[in-house]
Amino acid sequence: MTKVLIIDDHPIVLQGCRRMLEDAGVTDVIEAADAASGYRLFSGKRPEVVIIDLGLHDSGLGGLELIRRIRADDMNVRILVFSMHSDPVVVARALQAGATGYVVKDTSPEHFIEAFKKVRVGRRYLSDDLALQVAFANTPGGQNPLAGLTPRELQTLSLLAQGKSYNRIADDLNVSYKTVVNVSSQLKQKLNAENLPDLIRIAVQLLSAAQQLPSKA
Repeated sequence: MTKVLIIDDHPIVLQGCRRMLEDAGVTDVIEAADAASGYRLFSGKRPEVVIIDLGLHDSGLGGLELIRRIRADDMNVRILVFSMHSDPVVVARALQAGATGYVVKDTSPEHFIEAFKKVRVGRRYLSDDLALQVAFANTPGGQNPLAGLTPRELQTLSLLAQGKSYNRIADDLNVSYKTVVNVSSQLKQKLNAENLPDLIRIAVQLLSAAQQLPSKA
């Protein structure tokens, strides 16, 4: 049975994480409301998975430093960051510090559990749109083909690369079909795509390139 430690200074987030994990069949869950007590619990309980908020700043111990300390103590522990920050630079730093996966707090419960399940078995987890941003954030200036795209456009681009239809994308993003059409039209202009098949081709190429780029993380 997997033992999970959640470290977050917001009670509602702790409660929400516990509920999602319990719904997924995980019953051995430990909670900590600050980095110091979280580190003590980790040292004493030795959970297999640790879920950490980056916005921890108590006694000089922040989220990134906590990840480094936990990783230094146990190279086999799985660490999932659950954060409000979607900046690719912040994500890259978390991965470099030792995080196994990264999930933004506005994600759906289904995606959170998907991330947890992958991280639990030692697999790296980033959503495709976040992976695109992180990968190309490491390229030299002027070579980022995603510069200027909004978060919504990045999400749509990653879903197009997965071969999803406008209807499926609208469902996944909880937006209208018309919104997806409009966003795709904007993507065509920004990426110089002639039509939808051309945009899908570009999306697939960008995702493939992102997966092959060497990462500083």
